[in-house]
Amino acid sequence: MEKHTLPKLQLLSSPDWQDYELLDSGAGEALERVGPYTLLRPEPQAIWSKALSQEQWAAADAVMVPTSGEQGGYWTFTKPMGENWVIDYKGLKSEIRLSTSRHIGVFPEQATHWDWIGDQIRTAKRPLKVINLFGYTGMATAAAARAGAQVTHVDASKHAVEWASHNLALSGLDKAPVRWLVEDARKYLKREAKRKSFYDGIILDPPKFGRGPGGRVWEYFEDISSLLKLCQRVLTPNPRFICLTSYAIQASALVPHQALQEIVSGFGGEITSGELVTVEKSRGRILSHALYTRWISD
Repeated sequence: MEKHTLPKLQLLSSPDWQDYELLDSGAGEALERVGPYTLLRPEPQAIWSKALSQEQWAAADAVMVPTSGEQGGYWTFTKPMGENWVIDYKGLKSEIRLSTSRHIGVFPEQATHWDWIGDQIRTAKRPLKVINLFGYTGMATAAAARAGAQVTHVDASKHAVEWASHNLALSGLDKAPVRWLVEDARKYLKREAKRKSFYDGIILDPPKFGRGPGGRVWEYFEDISSLLKLCQRVLTPNPRFICLTSYAIQASALVPHQALQEIVSGFGGEITSGELVTVEKSRGRILSHALYTRWISD
């Protein structure tokens, strides 16, 4: 019987943040410092007990009160504060906005990706074309552009694309070669394949569920395989990297690992997979946020 080597799954954290900390977690909530403010948000995975006192939790500047739906809710404030402010990660700036979503405009656990993407582009020692699909507010786009890549940023939300463009300007990268597209990722990849427009690097951060322009539904487990096959069609003959983040974490990290392995099997290189995590300040517990799979060429 043929023996197979089992993938080694890894946990990746982002320890270099100055403007973000997971202060504590527990009882289905997370207490975070985001720039000058402390925020309390729902965190269903934090099934353990809180380490900090009730008084410390009650001192949060803003509290997200969840409503029906996975991401819906509203914020309450314990003191006057700006609903928008800017945080910095190694010179990449993101405007934080508190709205009717539990999201604040940045996923701090993805900072490890921003570092890695920048490293792959700088060490390639050749010009790279990169596409960022489901680009949201553009921190990965900013990291790639700052490293010298020509970037195409695609998101189905006009609001998100405008926010990403604003973040790029905040980071001093408004003159960088970035194309902004409000578009369904799958439709755009099909057109790029027909045009024979190819990319050296692909960044993907698909949601668990979403609706694109025209109401087209995205469902992770139904659509991720076909999306990766479309990505395969727009890779250059000598691609550099693929970075896939999956917030559908009820799956195993082995799922995106093996799906991507099938797509890049002809290119060699190395695939690493695991979870993006944040280490709590109060007691050092590890909170998992997403699955990741990265491929880098030889």
